[in-house]
Amino acid sequence: MVRLSVDVGGTFTDAVMVDDSTGELYALKIGSTPRNPELGFVDAVKEVISGRVDPERIESLVHVGTIGSNLLLGQLGIDLPACALVTTKGFRDVIEIGRQNRPELYNISFSRPRTLVPPSLRFEMDERIGSDGGVLVKVSETRLRELAERLRNSGAETVAICFLNSYVNGSNERAAETLLGRVLHRPVYASSEVNPEQREYERASTTVVNAVLAPAVSGYLRSAGEKMRRIGISAELYVLGSSGGLLDIAEVGRRPILAVESGPAAGVVAASEVARSLRLAKVISFDMGGTTAKAGAILNFEPAVVPEIEVGGRVNRGRLVKGSGYPVRTQSIDLAEVSAGGGTMVSVGEAGEMAVGPMSAGADPGPACYGKGGEAPTITDANLILGRIGTTLLGGRLRLNAEEAARAFERLRKRSGGMGAEELAAASLRIVNFQMAKAIEIVTLERGLDARDFALVAFGGAGPMHAVEVAESIGITKVIVPPLPGLFSALGMLMTDMRYDRVRGMVGLLEEVGEGEIDDRFEGMEREIAESLHERGIEGRPSFRRTIDLRYYGQGYELEIVVTRPFQRAAVTKAFEGRHVEVYGFAHEGERIEVTALRLATTVPATTKKVRLGEVEGEMPVAPEGRRRAKFGERWFETRVYSRELLPVNGRAIRGPAIVEEYDSTVVVPPGWGCVKNHLRCLVIERV
Repeated sequence: MVRLSVDVGGTFTDAVMVDDSTGELYALKIGSTPRNPELGFVDAVKEVISGRVDPERIESLVHVGTIGSNLLLGQLGIDLPACALVTTKGFRDVIEIGRQNRPELYNISFSRPRTLVPPSLRFEMDERIGSDGGVLVKVSETRLRELAERLRNSGAETVAICFLNSYVNGSNERAAETLLGRVLHRPVYASSEVNPEQREYERASTTVVNAVLAPAVSGYLRSAGEKMRRIGISAELYVLGSSGGLLDIAEVGRRPILAVESGPAAGVVAASEVARSLRLAKVISFDMGGTTAKAGAILNFEPAVVPEIEVGGRVNRGRLVKGSGYPVRTQSIDLAEVSAGGGTMVSVGEAGEMAVGPMSAGADPGPACYGKGGEAPTITDANLILGRIGTTLLGGRLRLNAEEAARAFERLRKRSGGMGAEELAAASLRIVNFQMAKAIEIVTLERGLDARDFALVAFGGAGPMHAVEVAESIGITKVIVPPLPGLFSALGMLMTDMRYDRVRGMVGLLEEVGEGEIDDRFEGMEREIAESLHERGIEGRPSFRRTIDLRYYGQGYELEIVVTRPFQRAAVTKAFEGRHVEVYGFAHEGERIEVTALRLATTVPATTKKVRLGEVEGEMPVAPEGRRRAKFGERWFETRVYSRELLPVNGRAIRGPAIVEEYDSTVVVPPGWGCVKNHLRCLVIERV
């Protein structure tokens, strides 16, 4: 049995393959093809299997990428399909009115994100569902057929339906979806299926985004599957969802919003496996690649998850600029992301101010030291100038030119007031480390957590170079670099199970809802998902995790609380008040509590064996050992360079300054820190 995972990133495409019969693991990192991500995916698969395994032996293929979010940002050169929106009469403009959030409060010239549905493609239907779920006006088949004719002539390629209060009763939406789908022969999506929750605008936005993404994402997955069959791979293709679990391509093709942020989720899944293996209850995942750096919190071995994200928006210092994108309500791992990667560009403004990001050199042309024509200095160039990385990476596949890196920084000398390449390089590292520290504070301090209580799990091609200095700046005393850090996200996809999330809107006072009624609703959701899995031939015994959204009566936002079976109102009330204290610092004991939604997370064990951390040992070149000059702070040190593969398990600790090199990444151990390789082949770096 052979399993394969491929992570298509903005700069590199990573592939990890495991042969269960021999226990061998093969790893590969090649440059991405941003203008054609599908090509990079196929190239990575071909190269990692070439001469190693028969394609027919591959039984599982997991893929992750950022095609959904890139489409909304206009980065793939693909025109979004024309999408029509059908709403209750009088609500056609809810998608544009939105919540009136101003991304830039004091900018009177700011512009909202472009609407995904122009006014000419918004249609109304005379129907009405009451807030209690009662049918006030039944949708007319005659009117639906008239609407179908208008839609046919509109040029719409896909249709989203969002009727008022359909989260309580979706009968009118289902009738419209069925008839329009049958008559138009075009994809039609109903909000009662995509996101049956309260709040009209968010539900409409989620359904529209899903309808817009579905044709391109399903087409991409279908094409990828066909290309795999051409090279002899007939294995099932899975995609990692934004919540951290695997999804079959039928589910993703129909509901692409479930995987719109799947790329960043993979690394957090792998970091949670590190936490579980080392019995660390509080861990921060720190993933710094070629384009961005991402941080996420892991509590009691589980990644923190949020019920809503914005896609296609702007990020400012790790925070999403609220209102700059499109709200999508789907379970997603809670991440803070900053434009801080190996390829992030360094610049100096006209006033002499220095900046790192947000632009990236990407895979083409890449940093100046790649020698592919890039002229702007980057963080990779800075690390090379300061001796943090060597001139040969990826087992000799990638060679870096220190002279080109120095020339790139020298071009900034005039504007910087005469600062030389070394000074500018050192300053750029201080700036980028500060930016990444802010991202960690967003997922800890701003969530009511103290980062100093956490260990930092660092990975990504550039993460281990910066992790210790970032940790030191915010008071973290333990940094862990797992095996294959530069390919860790791809490895994480082989460490997880399948996961399917469902939600049902239910608005009412907790004291007025019967405990048995809530149990009945959960059991109905469990039967529904079990039947769906059976129809798709997904085997395995599912396990269910029930949660409920609660708020004090009159509040605008909810907290998600885990509930037991059978449902116990007193226990849930106590858990809600305790969580309210953690998040907001207070609780109103005895105040009325309102239910807004029931959530069910279904986990199905992967049909294949999962990779465990202690099993990770790949086929990779051994890095040479030696010494080189490296700069830490204001001083240059004669620094010992070690090969990670040659370090003994539980051997003598390495004292910093030191550099540990391997195929896919470089680990920097500054002065005052020590490093040891533990029984799981993780590098544990702590204050001496």
